[in-house]
Amino acid sequence: MAYQVLARKYRPQRFADVAGQDHVTVTLMNALTQGRIAHGYIFSGHRGIGKTTIARILAMALNCRNTIGSEVRPTAEPCEVCESCTEIKAGNAVDVIEIDAATNRGIDEIRELRDAARYRPARDKYKIYILDEAHQITDAAFNALLKTLEEPPDHIVFMMATTQPEDIPQTVRSRCQHFSFHAVKLVDILGELRGIAEHEGVDADEAALSLLAEAGDGSMRDALSIMDQAIASAPVEDGRARLDAGQIRELMGTVPNAVFERILEAVDGNRSAEVITVANQLLDSGNSPAQLARQFVRYLRNTVIAKIAGIGVDGAGADGVAGELLQISADEQRRAGRSASLFNEEELTRFLQVMLRTFDELGYRQEQRFHFELGLLKLVHLRRLLPIEEILSQFPVASGSGQPRIAGTAARAAAPAIQNVAATIKPPEPTAPIISAKPAFSPFEQDRNRRRFDEKPSAPTPIAPPVAAAPMPIPAAVNVPAPLATPAEMILTSGDAMGAALVDAGDLAEAAAVLPAVAAMIAEPEIEPFAVVADAVAEDRVEDESVADLQPPSLHSSEAFKQASVNALTSAKNQDTAADALADAEWTVAGSELRVQTELSKTMLPMVVNGEAEKIVKAALRDAGAGALKLVLLPGVKKEKTDKKARAPRSGSAQAKAMEHPIVQRAQTLFNAEIRSVIDLRDGD
Repeated sequence: MAYQVLARKYRPQRFADVAGQDHVTVTLMNALTQGRIAHGYIFSGHRGIGKTTIARILAMALNCRNTIGSEVRPTAEPCEVCESCTEIKAGNAVDVIEIDAATNRGIDEIRELRDAARYRPARDKYKIYILDEAHQITDAAFNALLKTLEEPPDHIVFMMATTQPEDIPQTVRSRCQHFSFHAVKLVDILGELRGIAEHEGVDADEAALSLLAEAGDGSMRDALSIMDQAIASAPVEDGRARLDAGQIRELMGTVPNAVFERILEAVDGNRSAEVITVANQLLDSGNSPAQLARQFVRYLRNTVIAKIAGIGVDGAGADGVAGELLQISADEQRRAGRSASLFNEEELTRFLQVMLRTFDELGYRQEQRFHFELGLLKLVHLRRLLPIEEILSQFPVASGSGQPRIAGTAARAAAPAIQNVAATIKPPEPTAPIISAKPAFSPFEQDRNRRRFDEKPSAPTPIAPPVAAAPMPIPAAVNVPAPLATPAEMILTSGDAMGAALVDAGDLAEAAAVLPAVAAMIAEPEIEPFAVVADAVAEDRVEDESVADLQPPSLHSSEAFKQASVNALTSAKNQDTAADALADAEWTVAGSELRVQTELSKTMLPMVVNGEAEKIVKAALRDAGAGALKLVLLPGVKKEKTDKKARAPRSGSAQAKAMEHPIVQRAQTLFNAEIRSVIDLRDGD
């Protein structure tokens, strides 16, 4: 007999021989014992895990001539001795038809199958159709099979094996029993390989068998195929082939994971030269950059899982859930634990993300070597980055009590000086009131400044004069309902440039020692001295404005704002449509908002009044004295159509000129036409 590959030679012939699919085999055996036979089955899962094999075993069990419970067949397992079992095992049974759905996927083939299914089996109890790669069948062919699947004859059983069950229409899946197969565990593959090696007379150490089992990646057939190839290339000693890990790695074109462990150690030590040297050795040895990146990604994944599962450097904690997550040998589990101990979980996650992206890029890059080396260098650079939390902790943060909080040594150095200076200051009687200004840490501070015209002016807060020997002049109060002076401005007004520079630099301790006014601001709970820089650059700061110029915009006529905006749009190029829309709108001032109720829909509003038109309107409002108001454009409410008299076009506009054109006038006379919109395509100034 011709040689049979290991995957066919050791193909299971009983439910008990199938490894790693107990949830399927137990259910099917119970269904056979109870006589609960379905007319359609879908077996889905990873490649090479026993889908078609279990379909054949089930066909043998259904057509076995010996009854369950007899002496020859005590269980639901097939007897393997009757004619039906032997014919199905040999693949020449008349009533068990195996169809390759990848090639017989059209509607014509399915129609022939449907017509043949009407006839009873030639000899056995059931006529069984096994459709391999069933997801390749077209939708039209599946639709032709629907009625037969829903109401099949009593003698028909359909079995569909697929790796992509989502490609099978839901109408078909709902008419069948769906069994989802699991990937075979490493321990189960290792046990099968060990038994086959002993049966074949092959000497193989545990490292070699573990490498074969890992290469299978959950597929028993893949592991057996690689083992078959390894036995053929193995050296023979005393008539027995001998497998070792080095020979298998060379055969598969992989490198030992010790290389990737060394790379991660170099990354941890910030040794870029060593990382590039190792990569150069691997590439010069003929290894593919894509294969190296793929293997490194798998190693990083195992390292991340080892970190999450808490596996130690000695492999402790690799049992239980950790062993289920890491389908690798004990030696590789210890190796992953050692690499995981060098980094935290966040760093390992970043490493995995970078290498995954590098692996994807290698598929369409010209210089794969350069991109692989760049991906390794990025791992070194990631170790030099500081976490964002550490960066943010260096900035002062305002606490809930209004006092700033400084991180690190700056807080410990500044706190005693602040307390000593503040304790020596006694608040005397106020001499001249000054409007206090609370610095704006929040981005909403500018909005509050814009709404200051709607609020009543707060009572002036006195600032205690300094107790130092040199008197410090205090500016007179400005009687306007807005915060006009910031702590930085008051310091600059005093003439002490050195103290102001210290405050602007954020050095509170030095500023408090040099400038007593800073201590007074620290003692005042309404002032946050750390915000002087933000307040000094606030866009709403008032410098040389008169009281008359600060009148609330609500006192002005909204019609004036409307007219100014429409005129500005009319003067602009290609903004006549926006000018017409705003001219028909209703303008009202409500608090700090200038609301424009247009007649445009929510969809048309941003198209007619685009960003350029909105900029022109805001500039016109600022010139009209309404810069503090917030422009709010509101879409119109849908109303029933009414007979509305057309508004006369403005003199000199494009619409007015179109109305004067003789062709337009002739069209209005003949067809009662109406001008809806006019686009001016002239290249005017």
